[in-house]
Amino acid sequence: MKEKIQVMGRFLSGMVMPVIGAFIAWGLITALFIETGWAPNERLAALVSPMSTFLLPLLIAYTGGKMVHGERGGVIGAIATMGVIVGADIPMFMGAMIMGPLSAWIMKKFDQAIEGKVKAGFEMLVNNFSLGILGAILAAVALLGVTPLVEMLNSAMEAGVNFFVQRGLLPLASILIEPAKVLFLNNAINHGIFSPMGIQQVEEVGKSIFFLLEANPGPGLGILLAYCLAGKGSAKSSAPGAVIIEFLGGIHEIYFPYILMNPILIVAAIAGGATGVFVNQMLGSGLTAPASPGSIIAILAMCPKGGYLPVLAGVAAATAVSFAVALPLLKFAGKDADLEESQKKVSDMKSESKGIAVNAEKSEVKSASEVHKIVFACDAGMGSSAMGATVLRKKLKEAGIEDIEVVHAPVSSIPADADMVVTHHELGERAAHSNPNAQLVLIQNFLGAPEYDEVVAQLSK
Repeated sequence: MKEKIQVMGRFLSGMVMPVIGAFIAWGLITALFIETGWAPNERLAALVSPMSTFLLPLLIAYTGGKMVHGERGGVIGAIATMGVIVGADIPMFMGAMIMGPLSAWIMKKFDQAIEGKVKAGFEMLVNNFSLGILGAILAAVALLGVTPLVEMLNSAMEAGVNFFVQRGLLPLASILIEPAKVLFLNNAINHGIFSPMGIQQVEEVGKSIFFLLEANPGPGLGILLAYCLAGKGSAKSSAPGAVIIEFLGGIHEIYFPYILMNPILIVAAIAGGATGVFVNQMLGSGLTAPASPGSIIAILAMCPKGGYLPVLAGVAAATAVSFAVALPLLKFAGKDADLEESQKKVSDMKSESKGIAVNAEKSEVKSASEVHKIVFACDAGMGSSAMGATVLRKKLKEAGIEDIEVVHAPVSSIPADADMVVTHHELGERAAHSNPNAQLVLIQNFLGAPEYDEVVAQLSK
């Protein structure tokens, strides 16, 4: 069930993550040039509405369609989404997330149905006209049939959110958000759910608290600071580095293993998250666009004029409460709080082959001559995987191994030519399904995983 939820969440965030740069561009233009912005400019502010109404939904639809059926899926997804855009008075992010993949799936089924039945020389004609005709039909269907449905769903969601906001219950969202983050659903929650809702709120009031619900680095920062003082073994020694990466680099995945070592610490994360949301709500905090990654630098860059102190207060409050709850829990924690012992326990449960296994089925251990490409995989393929690839690349270089390519990728899209895949043990099953032929190396700690040295030793032979 957890794997299925992760896959669905990955798909939702996968439509938004590649176009986050466009969201940030829109957010900067909004923060700078609207009437209440840093440098009000009526002419430049004219970019704001068209970008949110047309550009961003079409980019989401194209990306979602491309995930299903390549370039043709992306094109027909964008065509069909124009139907819901024209038929609605609000930014159709939800419509784009529905019509993009759905239209691409229909196009894919059509292409499969006619495969091998087109006469030689007519392939381009059939391809172009089939996409055009089907796209026109789907755009009309979206305008007349899908738009009212999406508007109804959007209204229901807005009413539900307003219920919690008006009653001051929004902090309770942390009860769901923080555990979901530790299950590597952070990108799905932030970019698949809160970002579209936040963009809509920015259109109305110029900023949105939804961009701060998941992105606030405070809960994780408090837990890591508690490990700096009361941690044991390598968990304590690696925590200071993790603090820098989580707070300044914005890679929240770095603190997930520290919670998994002592699951009771999820209470500290929830308490910190709820406190941050409460303070942000009380002070009217908000950002103009998604902060991606969730770095304090990115968060401050997305602050509207006059919004720095409220946002910093929310981060500080979340950090303080998370730290205050985590510290006594760690002081009275047992041996499982030791990172090395936790890693050994997981390794023993998984297999006897240096952490390489999925469901007790060992992946093939390749010889040094068989490994030409190593892929570090994480949920979104952008945060912790990029960091892990950098660490592993440096270790290989120090060992004099420079002829092996080390890249990072989403766990659901691991390249077929990967000879070895390194990923967190929580994502092991998905990695095995994505590329069953690669050697799989499962780790617990992105910074100080002993498996890195084992990989170097294996490839040095």
